[in-house]
Amino acid sequence: NLVLDCPIPPKLLNQIPHAQPPERDEFTHMRYTAATCDPGDFYAERFTLRQKLFAKPRHTELFIVVTMYNEDDILFARTMSGVFKNIEYMCSRKDSKTWGKDAWKKIVVCVVSDGRAKINPRTRAVLAGLGVYQDGIAKQQVNGKDVTAHIYEYTTQVGITIKKDLVELRPKQQPVQMLFCLKEKNQKKINSHRWFFQAFGKVLDPNICVLIDAGTKPGKDSIYHLWKAFDLEPMCAGACGEIKAMLGPGGKNLLNPLVATQNFEYKISNILDKPLESAFGFISVLPGAFSAYRYVALQNDKAGNGPLEKYFAGEKMHGSNAGIFTANMYLAEDRILCFELVSKRNCHWILQYVKSATGETDVPDQMAELILQRRRWLNGSFFAAVYALAHFYQLFRSDHSFIRKIMFLIEFIYTTINMIFAWFAIGNFYLVFHILTTSLGSPTLLGTLGVFLGVVFEWLYLFTLLTCFVLALGNRPQGSNVAYISMVLFWGVLMCYLMFASVFITVKSIQSELADGIFNVAEILKNQVFYTLIVSLASTYVLWFVVSFLFFDPWHMFTSFIQYLILVPTYINVLNVYAFCNTHDITWGTKGDDKPEKLPSANLKPGGKIDVNIPTDDGDLNAQYEAELNHISHKAPEEKREVSMSEKQDDYYRGFRSRVVLFWIICNFGLVAVVLSTAGLSRISGTKGPIDNPASSPVDQRAT
Repeated sequence: NLVLDCPIPPKLLNQIPHAQPPERDEFTHMRYTAATCDPGDFYAERFTLRQKLFAKPRHTELFIVVTMYNEDDILFARTMSGVFKNIEYMCSRKDSKTWGKDAWKKIVVCVVSDGRAKINPRTRAVLAGLGVYQDGIAKQQVNGKDVTAHIYEYTTQVGITIKKDLVELRPKQQPVQMLFCLKEKNQKKINSHRWFFQAFGKVLDPNICVLIDAGTKPGKDSIYHLWKAFDLEPMCAGACGEIKAMLGPGGKNLLNPLVATQNFEYKISNILDKPLESAFGFISVLPGAFSAYRYVALQNDKAGNGPLEKYFAGEKMHGSNAGIFTANMYLAEDRILCFELVSKRNCHWILQYVKSATGETDVPDQMAELILQRRRWLNGSFFAAVYALAHFYQLFRSDHSFIRKIMFLIEFIYTTINMIFAWFAIGNFYLVFHILTTSLGSPTLLGTLGVFLGVVFEWLYLFTLLTCFVLALGNRPQGSNVAYISMVLFWGVLMCYLMFASVFITVKSIQSELADGIFNVAEILKNQVFYTLIVSLASTYVLWFVVSFLFFDPWHMFTSFIQYLILVPTYINVLNVYAFCNTHDITWGTKGDDKPEKLPSANLKPGGKIDVNIPTDDGDLNAQYEAELNHISHKAPEEKREVSMSEKQDDYYRGFRSRVVLFWIICNFGLVAVVLSTAGLSRISGTKGPIDNPASSPVDQRAT
């Protein structure tokens, strides 16, 4: 195995406390390992890590992984600064039995980058600034075997801050044990987790593992609170905190309705869903962006079956041999892991939600990005939920108490009901729309105007829904941005009309009850329209207000509630339609692997020696270090999203086809509608129909 101890640049060394020559320590040298094996064979191939090489091997209590693809230096620094602050916090807990002054020796921070050709050069420069990366050391092959991952280890004393969109490095900070794994090929996030769990985890044997996506910023003590949940509950196998949408300075991102809507979604999920699931002991998903697991709970049994085996099965589910159901299911492999942990044979592990552990993350601010993200989320979560329900019986092989199993049963019934509502969401929404708009056509409400608006909205509704299907089946969201924005605007106007209809009909129903001048609450509650509308609205919207205040976190109700209401039809009709129309697409939305530049190889010479050239001259090391720092000393040029000519042409052809298909369908439907008078024309012209009969309106029926 090729392992190199490389001196760090004197310019960095002179800024930090370290052993004086000829002595050396973890601060004077960086360790490079060229891994030539699969992550599952890392331990068996006798690769090891620094923590096991000290005179007194260090116990790893907390093993933190930051997975990244091509995130820029700002996103990476945002995450790392949050992680470093958490380590500082744990080192400041002097009265703790576990933590204290030397707490950093029990924590290892692992950064796994998915592909040497994919890593952002500015992010790589930040890693070089920390001392955990040096250029010119990595090898392509060792003794004819291809290198699968380049592993750099260093204990950094350099902190990270972000000022005016620039990353600043500050030496003489709290030491942090870092491990940087740069994978040779782009093999997706699940493979990065294989390196973390199967390769490095097996060597370090940590107690708690924390998973963070690059770009997610944990709160200053959030990782500690996650760890504390495991410390207080010995049977806690996994825990997650509150994921927050990043709102920018002064909450300026809330001006974007898409961001505001997602902020509301996240908040309501963290107030209603997660605490409820945590009370039952089974959280359907621990977000991969910020969650933690007990390492021993993840381990497979002697036969090789267990949570990790099921989790990593998804890595091989993207080939031609994968069933489409299973492939979609593994788009949400973290949901599979949660189910496998709780149902682990002869164990009684539970999952918990930790409100005090927060993590901020960027959310899509463009419609096309949101559609692509939700395609993966919706399809993955739907098929993973079906998997969990179909394998519910596995819970009975676990060692949970009878009461706990009954609680799981109740939760699974609740999940089933949610799935049924999600499956029929489009139909339910249309029924609500049709009933409300038809009711407005009553003579005691809007009369002819209501009938006219109902017909116009119904035509536009069906046309827009049809357009959703046509675009979802044949067009890229990025190439149909104008069409999708137009649909979002229409659904927003429609929702405003429906909200007006709900309030207007309710007020009119109350007025009809008060017509005789006597106010009677019992009589008003007997009014079918009032009861149906008010109870349904109160059970959702009023409940949201109440629980938000109970959680002392109500601000989203004032900053994001209206935007969420207006965009509800978009979620139902646009995102759901696109997701289900693209169940064949099992990609994560990342492009194929680029070819990285060729590296030198290392071969064994006679006498057991290997000739390798690594920079050792102080001048060369300093020049290289300064060049890396220069990368991040100025703002990166604004990245322009360029669409290739082939993609533009493909989008044009697809768009033309969609327009032709829509025009063709509309022409034929219009002909049938006019001839058979099914378009509602007779209602506008004054011919008696069901809507014109006063008894057909619930309001009139009560008034009569």
